[in-house]
Formats: sequence, C-alpha cells, structure tokens
Amino acid sequence: MSFSKNYASVYQHFHLLFLGVLLLAVSLLSSCREKEQPARKVVFKAQEVDIEDTIKYPNALITSLHRKNRWVDSVFRRLTPDERIAQLMIVEAFSNKGKEHEEDVLHLIRKYKVGGLIFFQGGPVRQAKLTNKFQKASKVPLLISMDAESGIGMRMDSAIQYPLPMLLGAINNDSLIYRMGVEIAMEFKRLGMHLNFAPVVDINNNPANPIIGYRAFGENKNDVASKSLAYMLGMQSEGIIATAKHFPGHGDTNIDSHHDLPVIPYGRDRLDSLELYPFREIIKAGVGGIMVAHMHLPKLDSTSNLPSTLSRPIVTNLLKQELKFGGLVVTDAMVMKGLTKYFKPGEAEVRALQAGNDVLERLVSVPKAIAAIKLAIRQNRLSQLDIDRRCKKILAAKYWVGLNHYQPIVIDSLYANLTSSRAYETTRRLAEGSQTLLHNKRHIIPLKRKKKVKYAVLVVGASRPTFFQKKLGEFMPVENFVLPRRSDKKARLILRRKLKKYKQVVIGLYGPNIRPSNTLLLSKDEITLVNELLDQKRCLVVLFDNAYTLTELKEIRKANGLVVSYQQLLPVQEAAAQLLAGRISANGKLPVTVNEYFQYGDGL
Repeated sequence: MSFSKNYASVYQHFHLLFLGVLLLAVSLLSSCREKEQPARKVVFKAQEVDIEDTIKYPNALITSLHRKNRWVDSVFRRLTPDERIAQLMIVEAFSNKGKEHEEDVLHLIRKYKVGGLIFFQGGPVRQAKLTNKFQKASKVPLLISMDAESGIGMRMDSAIQYPLPMLLGAINNDSLIYRMGVEIAMEFKRLGMHLNFAPVVDINNNPANPIIGYRAFGENKNDVASKSLAYMLGMQSEGIIATAKHFPGHGDTNIDSHHDLPVIPYGRDRLDSLELYPFREIIKAGVGGIMVAHMHLPKLDSTSNLPSTLSRPIVTNLLKQELKFGGLVVTDAMVMKGLTKYFKPGEAEVRALQAGNDVLERLVSVPKAIAAIKLAIRQNRLSQLDIDRRCKKILAAKYWVGLNHYQPIVIDSLYANLTSSRAYETTRRLAEGSQTLLHNKRHIIPLKRKKKVKYAVLVVGASRPTFFQKKLGEFMPVENFVLPRRSDKKARLILRRKLKKYKQVVIGLYGPNIRPSNTLLLSKDEITLVNELLDQKRCLVVLFDNAYTLTELKEIRKANGLVVSYQQLLPVQEAAAQLLAGRISANGKLPVTVNEYFQYGDGL
C-alpha cells in the first residue's frame, strides 16, 4: 500500500537523515573516540551526505534546552518558587479510572502546578478529552508523556500496537524501525502528547532477566545501538522527544526493579565495553531524554542500597559530565519498590535532584516531595538556583514540542487518524521482516499443496482457533485442533487419536498473554504431548512468543521446520501463515542466544 505523496516526501527526507546519523555511529564503532576525528562525509547509494547537516535537526532539541528563550523567561517569571519545583514533576493519569481519579489529577494540576502527566491505560477519545480538560486547568501547558515502547496501542484500546523490540531485533532493515518511529510520533502528536519513554536501549544478555527480555532489541550492542537510533530519529524527526532507558543498563539482572533493588556487580571496564555503548551512540545522535534505572552499582557508588537514580557519581559525573548528555535526565518511576524499599517519599525526590535528575516521574506524594525539597533548599542540601535551571530546561522542552502555541486536541476523526492504512502497512512490513526460520529439513517450508491432503494445524496454549489457523486455511486445506492450557486427560487422549492419521502436523505455540512471556505456562502433560508429536511426526513449529521459551521443549530440535515469530500480534500471525504458504521469504535472524542449539544471528 503506497504512502501519500506528502508523507513519502517527509519520510524520504528523514530516512536520509537517519541513514546519515546511523552511518556516523557505525563509523565510530569500536574506536578510540577521544583520538579519532569523526567522518566528514559518507556515500550512500552514490549520494553524498554531509554528516554535520544530518545531525543538525536532532541536536536542535539539545541545543534548544540550553538556549536563552523569551517564552521560557516569560513563563518562568510568573512561577513562584514552589511552582518551579512542581514543574519538575510528572504525575500519572489514566483515562479509565473514572471521576474520582480525574479530580485527583486536577487537584495536583490546580493546587501544585505540576509540570506534566504520564498517561497509562484507557482509550484515545477518553484520553484526548481528559487532556484538553487538564491542559485548560493548568497555569503552564503540561508536558504529556506515555511509556509506549510499542506505540500507544501498548497502553490503550482502539489503537495500533506495533511490535516489541525483540521482534524488531530480528529485522535486518532498520529503516523499517525508523518508519515505525515516525508513525508512533504522528500518533503522539494527534493525541496531544510530547514525550515517549522509549526506546529501550538495554542489552539483554541474561535470559533470566524478568523485566527486560523481549523489551530489548537483543544481546548485541551494535544491533541495539543501530535499532535504538532508528527508532529515536524517527520519533524526534516528527517533534516527539525520545527517552532512552534504563541508564546505565538494565539488561543483565535477575531482579525486577518494580519489586526490589537489583545489584549490578560490574565495574567500568564491563560497562564501557557493553552496557554504555548504545547510550554513548544515541547521545551523540541527539536523543532528547535518558531515563535512569533503580539499580545498585557498588563499583560506581558504594553507598549502601543506593539506587543509581539517587547517585551523583552515576547521574552527574558519568551521564552528564563524562558522556556529555545535555538533554532531560528522567528518573524511572518513583513509586517502584527498587526505590521506595530504602527511601521514603520526599527524601527520595531530594536525593534524585541532588544526584542530577531533571524530571521526577510518578511520585508517591507530590505534597511530601515539594515540602521535602523546600526544606532541603533551606538546609542548603539543594539550591534554588539549580531548581530554577532545571525548571527553565523543562520549559525549553515544552517550547521545542510547540507548547508555546498550545492548541486543544480536535476530537473529530481521532480514531480514523490513529488507525491509518499507512500505520497498518508499517506493522505488516515489520511482521514480515522479522520471521526467523531456524529449521527447514527436507524443505518442508513452503508447505506443498496436495490433492485430498489436509494438514493438521494444532495450536498449543490457545483457548480457541487462532488467526494463524484461519489465514493458513486460506492458502491450503487444513484441519484445525486446539490444545488449551489446563487441558484434561480425556481431551488429550482424543487429540492424540485424531492426530494419528496425519503424517505431518503444524504446531503453533502460544504464550499465556498477548505480550511475550518468560514461560509458555504449559502443564507437564501438555509439554509431554507436544514432545511426543515432535518425536513421532514430521512437525513444523511456529513459536508466537519470546524466543527464550524454546528451551521448554526438550524435543524441539527434532522439528523439521521451526519458525520464531516472537509475538501473537495479528499481523505477525498472518506473516507466519504467509511464510508457510510460500507467499513471503524468511529474512529474520535471532537477536538473542537461546541455548547451545539456537544462537544469536541464526536464521536460514
């Protein structure tokens, strides 16, 4: 499906911009940065691209945060000292929690003059109406944000959900990820939002990681850097601030910081060689924000149980001074137990500002935080001058996203604008580009159409026939079967008997949620049945879940055909069916190492 002429022109312009910056980043790969002069020009498809020109637009955001600005000065002068503190705060908002929640948010806006909101679950029209109401009540236009790693559909109904990073990590064409960034930015703008807490630039090199996993582009630092750049440049080319996370790298932990404080035992040698690499590259390319994680790194700051969010050596010395990051430094949510387990509301916010953060996100208590910060100023633990500088920085970000000319969201045609054919086309291309073929013994794929032969298509872990079965049935004769979770013994016996007459079985494996999972959550008996089929039949397996879950099936290596599709999104299920039918080819590569048999980069 083709773009409109206008969109195609914009896309081509910023695609060229992305390629220039990406090639600059690649040219600095594995180099000694303090000695090497950056490349002045690169050649791509016989076109000369001036590197300094290509980085001008994204870095305009960083420059604008520190440039003198009449609008910023005018707004700043109208704020009281307390209101300047509140401008540093982003509070949570939901469009599905009813009137009481709405009044609570309005109270924080009217009384304390908080600087922004982060929206979570709800619907686009409801959120747009609430945003208009909240903006009308605010003394200063609010910076509206969302934690939307895979687009606004990750948080709300009636919106497109783009694939998550593990799937994107399998794609060999990063310009598709740039295009996704553009689409997500356009949806943000249509909803009156300005800042996305994405991309995730963590390197997931720990299969047991309970919180990053499929949220990361993979385990290879170069892939993570290039794909993060593509996503970030796509968003910021359309005027949406991107926020790289979770500094200084959350990929190698086995503790979820939502529930406790992870401890990272590594020092600078390891961090410099791996975790910090994508942050360095995305900072050089002009990312507008960086989110700091709640992790304890004793070799960087030995203070007992101190999250990195509250560490001056990590936030100021490393991120701001050594890595020279001049954008918005944002805390991870201040309500997470990795922080609240050791620091009370108020004291946590004071320490976060002492560490060097600019934005305090999702506070436990705004009144307690403001009171504690005021006390810290009186005690000379914080200075009003530093608060004022950060307030102006946030106001400058508001200016960059256009809030100096704030206009209410137009509700008419909102749903249609958020579900454009262009966005569906982008999702389709991402889904098709990610299909990863690990086994194709006897050229079982594509499936052959034979007279009077039906393929048995068994979906495991689904509660009913799936979209994958429906689409595959459009290409060839199939008979569909379902093995749900918590199946009973009788149902499994009947299924075994029915499958006996088929020489070849297509198995679709589904996790327990629409999002990828860390486990398939199949019972021992269900796993046994699947292993039996793999051992006895010519099986073709498609995994619609986290690639790491391949380890749960002992006989998976015996599959004649093995495809990793990474997610259950409908475009992904359709792409898998098209691959099996020979309508598309497999171009994806595993972005992570699963075990000794399925390694990073595998893919036929």
